[in-house]
Amino acid sequence: MLTFGPVPSRRLGRSVGINNIPPKFCTYSCVYCQLGRTIKMEAERRVFYPSEDIQKSVGERIASAEKRGESIDYLTFVPDGEPTMDTQLGKAIERIRFAGKKIAVITNSSLIGNEMVREDLKKADWVSVKIDSVQEDIWHRINRPHRSLNLNSVLNGILSFSKEFSGRLVTETMLVRDLNDSEAHMKDVADFIKKISPEISYLSVPTRPPAEKWVGPPTEEAIIRAYHVFSSELRSVETLIGYEGNAFAFTGDVKRDLLDITAVHPMREEAVNEFLKKAGSDWSPVDQLIEQGLMVRKSFQKNIFYARKLFVSQNNQGLS
Repeated sequence: MLTFGPVPSRRLGRSVGINNIPPKFCTYSCVYCQLGRTIKMEAERRVFYPSEDIQKSVGERIASAEKRGESIDYLTFVPDGEPTMDTQLGKAIERIRFAGKKIAVITNSSLIGNEMVREDLKKADWVSVKIDSVQEDIWHRINRPHRSLNLNSVLNGILSFSKEFSGRLVTETMLVRDLNDSEAHMKDVADFIKKISPEISYLSVPTRPPAEKWVGPPTEEAIIRAYHVFSSELRSVETLIGYEGNAFAFTGDVKRDLLDITAVHPMREEAVNEFLKKAGSDWSPVDQLIEQGLMVRKSFQKNIFYARKLFVSQNNQGLS
């Protein structure tokens, strides 16, 4: 599964997701990750999928969406792991230009100190860089980076990229209660972000089941405080604390679409209901996927979510 969607995005409208990294190959093991703990922690770039395979999958996904009247605003690299781990990222971006769609990359910034990573990212139209902390101890506690990574390299890489990139640059800071939501910490983060002058600085909170059960969103007071701290320093600040909606696309195969979407984007129960109505289906495909061990049901913040089980036994990998 190299592509999924279109899915609703709070930042990009209607987005076709590009999954250029296999499940949970990542440089970080963030405590709030909606896909769970990182299983294969790596920091070396390499080839995962040929760029021509990504091009083919994007073409098929767009054709399927357009056939059903589904609109697409962006093609977005937002995989099961960190997209810049892929040495084919730049080539893949070039190959999918044929579609005439804007291209986005959402990165955790961990490898941006590498000049070749910056060169790849410069080929995109829109890039989001993650900046959860600029303090070494908090960075380690919230992002749990690979042992070879260095925060100064990450921050210097972001500064360099902001000077080189001609597209739309945004930042995202995930707020976790009692970890990085203090006023002093937010001031430090805002002071750094001010140096790179992004188009928009996003403040987000966990809205889907996180990797660690103890993780929760900050209090309303802390979110408002963080917003005011950012707004006093930065030109445009937006919060990502609401629900993105239920406008998930149906492309013809109920089970496959559900697995493709929930592998990267866990769906609320209400979103699954809306998707099944659009597909003209009852709830039985979901029940079957759960029985087969391919999908799991989770609860978080009084909501029920459905997510693909990323690692399944060899006997349970097929769809019936």
